[in-house]
Amino acid sequence: MKKRILGATLLGAMTMSLMGTAMAKDYTIGISNTVQGNGWREEMVCAMKAQALASGKVKALNIAHRNTDAAGQIEDINNLIEAGVDAIVINPSNPDGITSAIKAATDKGIVVVAVDQMVSEESAYVLSNNQEEYAYLGAKWLFEQIGGKGSVVYMRGAAGASADDDRDKGFKKALAEFPDVKVAHEVHTGWQQDQGKQQILDYIATGIPFDGVWTSGIDNVIVDAFVESGAPLVPIVGADNAGFVGQLTSVEGLKGAAVTNPGSVGGAGVALAVRILDGEKPAERVVLVDPVLWENATDEGKATLKAAANPSLDPEWPVSVSIPGWTDYSMDQIIACKGPGE
Repeated sequence: MKKRILGATLLGAMTMSLMGTAMAKDYTIGISNTVQGNGWREEMVCAMKAQALASGKVKALNIAHRNTDAAGQIEDINNLIEAGVDAIVINPSNPDGITSAIKAATDKGIVVVAVDQMVSEESAYVLSNNQEEYAYLGAKWLFEQIGGKGSVVYMRGAAGASADDDRDKGFKKALAEFPDVKVAHEVHTGWQQDQGKQQILDYIATGIPFDGVWTSGIDNVIVDAFVESGAPLVPIVGADNAGFVGQLTSVEGLKGAAVTNPGSVGGAGVALAVRILDGEKPAERVVLVDPVLWENATDEGKATLKAAANPSLDPEWPVSVSIPGWTDYSMDQIIACKGPGE
């Protein structure tokens, strides 16, 4: 069973116990993240730090934050186990590859919460953005915008990541509903800005026509590539990253949609870990944050985008910096990106 949060708002938030809130705790929480140099992941880590600080119950964070694969993440998790942490919050490299390390942690009584992506190990809790729905919403909007026929460039995330696999399911679900839409070009960006920008520039240079672009969150640099190359703009779908949201309200002739995918799910994962440590286990193992779509093709959509825009954020940071019912840090705290003791 999965509990859902609609539009990044918890429906039926778990009640805090009087005992848990009355007693100060001194938890140590481990963090395992396998992608650096990506704005979404950086916001995720900052949300983890901010929520740990705001909770008043975490004395320290032990953070393993580097570019690595499943083998490297297993090493990081094992190091966190040896360090004696109370809980580990992970963004998994893939759903199956780190099962042994998760099981080793939970066998020792360590709470494990996976954020952003699924894991198959059932002793871990999962608090994730609904990745399949993320892709489906954006792809369906894009296919409708191009009149239900034509070709699109399909710019995926990191090969092997469960979020990419889930998004592929959502994209293909929408594609099946539009038989006259074809994929002109499919590529994995690795969720890296420079790589994604060069990939679209290379494809534009081929001169092969296409009618739209779906991106897995590498979006503002795709718009930059069109503008800098002088290529005619086509409808573009991305995430609610600050740079792309700003472009949707300012770039002349750009039609596009941003689908919410809050990096603040990292802070929500820390909040869930603390609740479990306090004895408040959720009714379901998996909790999903469902996305919403903001588009600039209607006046209502333009107003939503304008209200969401936040030019003070890094262009790669999602503008949805909190998840009501889960995170309770301030905007200043997440931007400061400092955890307990820092």
